[in-house]
Amino acid sequence: MSTTRQLPFELPHNASFDRADLIESDANQLAIEAIDSWPDWPHPVLLIAGPAGSGKTHIAEAFAAMSGGSHARAGDVFEPQPGFVRVIDDVDRTDMAEEEIFAIANAARAGLGHVLLTSRTPAPLLRLRLPDLASRLRAATQIELGAPDDILLHGVLVKLFADRQMDVDPKLLAYILSRMERSIASAEALVARLDRESLASGRRITRAMVASVLEDGEA
Repeated sequence: MSTTRQLPFELPHNASFDRADLIESDANQLAIEAIDSWPDWPHPVLLIAGPAGSGKTHIAEAFAAMSGGSHARAGDVFEPQPGFVRVIDDVDRTDMAEEEIFAIANAARAGLGHVLLTSRTPAPLLRLRLPDLASRLRAATQIELGAPDDILLHGVLVKLFADRQMDVDPKLLAYILSRMERSIASAEALVARLDRESLASGRRITRAMVASVLEDGEA
């Protein structure tokens, strides 16, 4: 007897990047404490470094929302106003010109505002053409995120399933946690794959389904 499968129709889901949804653990505690202490920073430039999937994006988005800051983009006309706040994502891979990044960091250093940068590479190891920019970033407050631990990944899984309005048994969450790749990006991909599989099969998520998805390597 064949099992009927449906074409999965994925309804849009709203992933929340609010500060209240940040899951705090030893891996990201210092970074969360830093954004929570804004604007009373010891230095107006903060650089948060961490591996892919360590939660830099959520922290940066939460900071932008709570501070009223905006994301800097390549080609933007930057005219610093007192009290400005900018976020520069992935400074190690951005398509912004180094001159654009320097203008923002330098204005913040002059006391006009604050800037948060994220990077996979710590500031001392960034390959930068402009010595002045390298100097500004090395002088910034540096925080490195650790690899996601069990507390963080468990909280992220709960949030990701909740974002999709999916109810998953705590024992199944523990099973997923013990077998998934150890990154937030992997958690996001896995939950999306499980959602599609559940919709296609018309079944709730089970241990067998999780095992199959992980074995397929498509998450």
